Parts: sequence; C-alpha cells; structure tokens
Amino acid sequence: MPTQAAMVAARSKSLPRNTEATKGDRPRQRRSPAQLREAILRAAEAEYCAFGFSGATTAAIAARAQTTETQIFRYFASKADLFREAIQRPLDQHLQAFMAASPAAGAAPREQQARSYIAELQDFIQQHQRMFLSLIVAETGKDGDVPGMGGVDALHAYFARGAEVVRRRTGGEDKLPPELMVRISFAAVLGCVLFKDWLYPDGMADDAAIRAAMTRFVMDGIYADAAV
Repeated sequence: MPTQAAMVAARSKSLPRNTEATKGDRPRQRRSPAQLREAILRAAEAEYCAFGFSGATTAAIAARAQTTETQIFRYFASKADLFREAIQRPLDQHLQAFMAASPAAGAAPREQQARSYIAELQDFIQQHQRMFLSLIVAETGKDGDVPGMGGVDALHAYFARGAEVVRRRTGGEDKLPPELMVRISFAAVLGCVLFKDWLYPDGMADDAAIRAAMTRFVMDGIYADAAV
C-alpha cells in the first residue's frame, strides 16, 4: 500500500502547474481578488475532500488553484482558517441548493420534503466524508496540526439556518423542535455514512437498502410523538 507521502507526491505531479512562474508561457488573464479567493476555496475544498486536513498541503492547493502559497496566505491567515471556510462553504451551498430546489411550504407533503432532504444529505456527506472525518479528528484533540480549529462553528451555523427553514416550511407545527430535528437527522446520516464499513459487513445489505433504511429510520424519528 503506498504511503501518504507517495500519494501526495503522485498527486502533485498530476496537478496543473502555476503558469505564472513559467517564462515564455502565454500570460493568463489576471484574476480579480474575488476570483482568486474563489479559486483558492474551490481548490481547498477539492484537496480536503480527497485527502483530509493532514493529507492536503497548501502547495497542492496553490497548484490546483494555479496560484502561489504566498497568495493563499494573503487571503487566509493559516491552513486551519482555510479549512474552516472550506467546511462552511459546502454546508451553505448544500442548504441553499435544497431551499431552491424544494417546494415552498404547503406545495408538497412535509414527509416528501423531509425525504428529499435526507436523500440529498446522504449524497452530500458521502461526497465530503474526508472533510468531516478531518473535522472529527481535529475537534477531539487528536490532530495536533489543527489547534483551535473551531470548525464545529460552521456546523452550528448550518443547523441554525436549517432549523429556521424547517420552521418556515412547516408553520411551526412539528412534533419535535426543529433545532433538535435537524441535528439528530444530520447525526444519524453522518454516522451511517462515515462508519459504513464498521456498521455493515459485506453481504449484509447493498447501498440502496442501507439508504432506504436510514431514510425510514430518520423519518420515523421526525414524525414520532414527542409525548411518548
């Protein structure tokens, strides 16, 4: 099995070179500060999703964004600051995409809206699972490279906005408080996705069956009688 160093070296060879440093190349169109910052965030998200916090390097992020490490640190104080924003960004985009795609309150049954959200959440966590694993390691104090990351703040902001969306779409008629609903649903899906290999031995169930069971489990919880 290749070492992490070998993986990083192999990956670096496949990344685009920073053309600004190559004399004689056709000059690239100068990017505005906003465009460069956006490129850095996109590159950081891709690197963190692929390699986690420890495996990603600012050199690789710079190469992917076709800029320099010096430029990265003009926009972000540290690798940890960049990681924090790289977490917040996809969370915001996920919630905004769901709000834009899902029908307004009363336009579809609440259960249908909830099913749609849970299905999209499973896809979202699957796509970003290395990033979430890095956050878990950092927040449990096991990664000395990420002191005081505070990435959980991004999750709290996401939960607050999610609860408000639920409250608006259901008219406040939920059996469970929206603040608890969004957190418990997220936790159930997060654990199911991140620890899939631990929880489901080979041959126990295929991906479709696991996803269907998770959706049903979360739905039963959402519509449970809070008085029981």
